[in-house]
Amino acid sequence: MKNKLISLEDAVARIPDGSSLLIGGFMAVGGPNRLVDELIRQGKRDLTIIANDTARPNNGLGKLVVEKLVRRVVTSHIGLNPETQKQMIAGAIEVELVPQGTLAERIRAGGVGLGGVLTPTGVGTTVEEGKRTVEIDGATYLLEMPIKADFALVAAKQADLYGNLTYALTARNFNPLMAMAAATVIAEAEDILPVGCIPPDAVMTPSVLVDYIVAATPR
Repeated sequence: MKNKLISLEDAVARIPDGSSLLIGGFMAVGGPNRLVDELIRQGKRDLTIIANDTARPNNGLGKLVVEKLVRRVVTSHIGLNPETQKQMIAGAIEVELVPQGTLAERIRAGGVGLGGVLTPTGVGTTVEEGKRTVEIDGATYLLEMPIKADFALVAAKQADLYGNLTYALTARNFNPLMAMAAATVIAEAEDILPVGCIPPDAVMTPSVLVDYIVAATPR
């Protein structure tokens, strides 16, 4: 195995314009905020963002929306980012709103190779429009399709140099799922440790899933 630590600039330079990005975190908490800032600095454009929310205009991935670098968003919540709402109404950005639990399950399905998710959430509402339904034992379910992306940008508490990751608190909500559902995974880690310092039982995302590691603070 190899040392996967690279510079922030090199990591983001590998992301082409037009890429789809799974971005971890919840209202920027537990999110890869340094990677987001570097996306802005390098001017990456026409991005598709898949995330729990679009944060606020001045923090987290909300700044990508403000800078008009995002073409499409798949998310469960935009209520705290008026800029996302403004651009959606103006037709400048496409927004697909997905119930939060359904979003998590669709990402998980993409990561583990399932063909879809059956859920009762959204049956009989606008969420159902254009989707297949399945009846099981007299109950109706929506068939929700898996989500995958070109890149996952995840925030870890700890990483070793091979790319084994741990997460803290609410960062476990989306980051581990996203690390399974992307072609390329870039992990932003608070603490970067020598190999062997993370006990095997503590590893939450194994190194085989991680392509690159960057430091959460300048080194």
